[in-house]
Amino acid sequence: MGVLGLDHVQIAAPRGCEVAARSFYGELLGLPEIPKPPLLAARGGCWFRLGAHELHVGVDDGFVPATKAHPGIEVGSADELRTLAGRLAGAGVAIEWADPAELEGRERFHVHDPWGNRLELLAAA
Repeated sequence: MGVLGLDHVQIAAPRGCEVAARSFYGELLGLPEIPKPPLLAARGGCWFRLGAHELHVGVDDGFVPATKAHPGIEVGSADELRTLAGRLAGAGVAIEWADPAELEGRERFHVHDPWGNRLELLAAA
């Protein structure tokens, strides 16, 4: 018995974050929302399917954005990554493309969610 892998990643957000979370993670990034267990739903926030894993947006009353630590979210192809970048930019989200020499064989960019948490989106070049 041992560690099997990653189940979920949690992003912290301020109280009342649900509408913005559904807009950003659900609509812009295209992640399907999944129901939270009833006892946890009472705490606020929302959960999304992220491939075989989950991304949890959890309420933190002492919220401070994670400006360096970040999840790396894999996108299916470089074309899909560029399409996603266009959709985000069209919605007013700032896109920061990374230097391709930094991570050979990958295209990637960074964005910040509505509360300033950093996210990396990447695909094979």
